[in-house]
Amino acid sequence: MRLDRTELWLLGAGLLLALGAAVLPGWLTFLLTIAFAKGLVIQGVVIQMRAGLVSFGQGLYYCIGGYVVGMGGHMAGISDVFVLLALAMAAAVVVAMVLGLLLTRYREIFFAMLTLAFSMILYGVLAKSPALGSTDGFNVTGLTALGWHPGNSAKLFVYVLTCGIAAVAAVLLHRLSHSSVGYVCEAIRENEVRVEYLGISPRWTLYATYVLAAATSALGGGLTGMATGHVDPEMAYWTTSGEFVFIALLGGIGHVAAPFLAATLFSTVRTYAIEFVPHFWQMILGFVLLGIIVFLPKGLWSLFRRAKDREARA
Repeated sequence: MRLDRTELWLLGAGLLLALGAAVLPGWLTFLLTIAFAKGLVIQGVVIQMRAGLVSFGQGLYYCIGGYVVGMGGHMAGISDVFVLLALAMAAAVVVAMVLGLLLTRYREIFFAMLTLAFSMILYGVLAKSPALGSTDGFNVTGLTALGWHPGNSAKLFVYVLTCGIAAVAAVLLHRLSHSSVGYVCEAIRENEVRVEYLGISPRWTLYATYVLAAATSALGGGLTGMATGHVDPEMAYWTTSGEFVFIALLGGIGHVAAPFLAATLFSTVRTYAIEFVPHFWQMILGFVLLGIIVFLPKGLWSLFRRAKDREARA
């Protein structure tokens, strides 16, 4: 399988960031770990946005991924990170295959509100379940990788793992967006009726897209649980899902790297806003992000697009 220039760039960036673990401070590697893990969830939102759907309930699968990773260790005694992540994705796919049969019948605000409703149902169930820690959640500890115990280097290992998974996922999603399925999704967004006239089922295409987005989001949720060492029902709360949609709009849908870039910027701005103005950090964050949306309505990636267009004209 030959890799194009963008795919080589994505893999190179992932490798460079992973190697940076040797020199980057601990606080920065943690920030990047959370940003890249959430970037995977935002990829799930963007996948659906390219097909004309906006999910306000992606926190559902983000939470499923985190809880499956946590429950695998607490209840099943599974500690291997690769097995836990595979279980997280499998659980999300099973749930998405069931819910997708209903959700893909709807469009626009109806789809958005239904996804939000299912996410809040999960939040309510987890918050009322003492066996799962209720509103406090529970910790994720004792991770291993193919029999190796990282010990005190667990956070650093999760960072390197997240960089690798994010890079590979970005390459696969880039390839998907430039495949026939990706172009069909864009056609559905523009005119669903014409796509159906061509003999392609928009509903089943959206169904497959929804399931893929669920698996990607669960992967991000599992990595977040490993990085923070804790999971709680807030992962499924509506504000969490709203944050994912906001960051997706912040980055735009122009490139597969945009969600990771936007998630990193969002995490950085929020971290420094809390550090310097702890009582007004929400206002600072709001003004910064509002400015980006006003002056860059197509997202952060439009800056690179403009630079490329100027270079081409020159």
